[in-house]
Amino acid sequence: MERLPFQATAAGARYRPIRTLPVSVLLDNVRSLYNVGSFFRTADAAAVEKLYLCGITGRPPKKALTKTALGAEETVAWEHGWDAVAMLEGLRARGVEMAAIETSVHAVDLFDWMPRFPVCVVFGHEVDGIRPEVSALCDTHVRIPMLGRKHSLNVATAGGVVIYELLRKYREWGSGEFRRNP
Repeated sequence: MERLPFQATAAGARYRPIRTLPVSVLLDNVRSLYNVGSFFRTADAAAVEKLYLCGITGRPPKKALTKTALGAEETVAWEHGWDAVAMLEGLRARGVEMAAIETSVHAVDLFDWMPRFPVCVVFGHEVDGIRPEVSALCDTHVRIPMLGRKHSLNVATAGGVVIYELLRKYREWGSGEFRRNP
């Protein structure tokens, strides 16, 4: 059986209007280079606008990151900064909604969330989560429904779930055209 690129299939036609998904991802102190590489791979697959790598988050070129990213580190726009707070303040000045992806008492369910594009989704350290000063700058807190005994996903897996839900919503709401949700 011959494999075709998704864009060459009939199902791919629904995504042709989307050149760049108006979504960015901020990783603050994500320590695993494999997780960072996975974010690069997912960002490339969903046409994410940019990755912001903050604090100790690894950045290219790193062997473990490249092993997981499989070349996506060369196709996805990224920027490193030590200060996640400064990065978020810059995004806020450009009118970007910032959403902390974390389980908290005031978080909304991912599937009920009505994002305002453009949006930046924020992920934190694999064990400690999002730092309080970073979380405080976010407009929205979003949780992924967890029905099992565990209360979290691997950060890169969570990133994939969130990014593809944003792609689905963007496709439905605007057929690939930029629209702000009321």
